Amino acid sequence: MSARPIATASGLLAAGALTLTLCAAPLVAAPASAHNVVISTTPTAGETLTELPEAFQIVTNEPLLSLESSKGFVLQIRDAHGLYYGDGCLRVEGATMSAEPALGAPGDYTVLWQAVSEDGHTIDGEIPFSWAPTGEFEPAIGYDTPPVCGEERPSPEPTQTQVATPAPDVPEEPAAASDLQPVLWIGGGVLVLAAVAAIVIGIGRARR
Repeated sequence: MSARPIATASGLLAAGALTLTLCAAPLVAAPASAHNVVISTTPTAGETLTELPEAFQIVTNEPLLSLESSKGFVLQIRDAHGLYYGDGCLRVEGATMSAEPALGAPGDYTVLWQAVSEDGHTIDGEIPFSWAPTGEFEPAIGYDTPPVCGEERPSPEPTQTQVATPAPDVPEEPAAASDLQPVLWIGGGVLVLAAVAAIVIGIGRARR
């Protein structure tokens, strides 16, 4: 008579243990499968920069994969016209990925980034911002294609066609005196011959 209650209690204990195991499994697996999360950026989304920061940065909550171990890191700056700025080189130090700042003319820009967590998972995103320098600033050169670190970029072609300016009319200088001497000699010889001919003709008429 007492065997049935004991068996029922054992079954309830087994079912409860199985339930606790299934509930605890996600809690144990969660930290192992968690990926990096961005906690701060420079610039922030929607920010208006009035001067260049020390660096463009992406900071996550966990260390990133070593840069030498992966080619999946990207940190690019693109303007509203689709031109890219910078040299394509970046640094990965712990949980931070950064690049030297370079911007062109004032306007709207976007940071395009991609990083790799230590577990090999890739994270990426875009950060829109505006550029409105308040002091003296020399704009960097923008290119149609994303830069590659260590690759020399060709000089961009001029955007405006230069129009040749016609040369001003320069009045002709009078002929030098040395150039006029032959002409004067020829003219003088003609006059002498004409005078001699006139004298001869006059003498002939006088004799008649």
